[in-house]
Amino acid sequence: MNFDQLFGSFNDIRVAVVGDVMLDTYWWGHVERISPEAPVPVVALDNRELRIGGAGNVALNLVALGANVDIFTVMGDDEDGKMLDRLLAEAGIGTSHVVFSADRKTTNKTRIISRNQQMMRLDSETTRDLDHHAETQLLQRISSYLKETKPAVLIFEDYNKGVLTENLITEVISDCRKQGVLTAVDPKKKNFFSYKGVDIFKPNLKEVREGLNIQLDHVTLDSMRSVHDQLQDKLDHRISFITLSEKGVFYQDNGQAAIIPSHLRNIADVSGAGDTVIAVAALVFAATGKVELFSEIANIAGGLVCEEVGTAAIRKEVLLSECKMLLS
Repeated sequence: MNFDQLFGSFNDIRVAVVGDVMLDTYWWGHVERISPEAPVPVVALDNRELRIGGAGNVALNLVALGANVDIFTVMGDDEDGKMLDRLLAEAGIGTSHVVFSADRKTTNKTRIISRNQQMMRLDSETTRDLDHHAETQLLQRISSYLKETKPAVLIFEDYNKGVLTENLITEVISDCRKQGVLTAVDPKKKNFFSYKGVDIFKPNLKEVREGLNIQLDHVTLDSMRSVHDQLQDKLDHRISFITLSEKGVFYQDNGQAAIIPSHLRNIADVSGAGDTVIAVAALVFAATGKVELFSEIANIAGGLVCEEVGTAAIRKEVLLSECKMLLS
């Protein structure tokens, strides 16, 4: 594989990302004493950082790899929404299809961190399903985009915040099939079995256990093949791509299946790793159509972002270098 050529081809690929976006706020500080008011540490704030999270982080990873990306979501018509919209646009992500709703809050997860240790998280969000008006607006924008632009792949990024309703998922997958657009999903529990007919289904091991209500005490190739069969009975999807934490990843496409072990890393934070994995997998698959290759590269990418604290996008030159070293 010519990895320079592959990574160069990413610049010609257009990707749509649909799902729950969020603002990740980081308060970095240090602790020197316990509060006299309650038995809690007093954090002296050193700096505040805003990052793009959720489906926005998937889009951010894709842009970092050179892809042309448009995002489809519903945000609150509030200050957090305006800030997140600005951050997305500044990152080079197409935001012209975003719907703003006065009936919803923009998800903002505030993390308080001292000495690279998360001490507390504060969540401000709306998690109920979109109302009919917002759902219709979003569906119309996606449908028009698919007909006019025809991206190579559409990624669903589900965080159970209400943007991906069952009806929206069904309609968009149907539209993608009509337009010949590949589909990939990083699912969550609520809509786990709503993604019928998707091309790449990428849960993690915990989500598989909960979704299928199975123990799965021993992760072997045979047990994971059985998982794929059970998922396919319900979803009629093409490819199972399951992240196995420190054990690596599993993929199956028809009869072709394997467990790819993880590479040894200094793990600092697993936040956002799933976003990176689905972004890399979908992009490499759109570029090559090769399941084993996208599994190998996504496995490397997921490990790399775990070396950084907080939500972070993959760095293209680092991933390219690692692929040359580990896969050539």
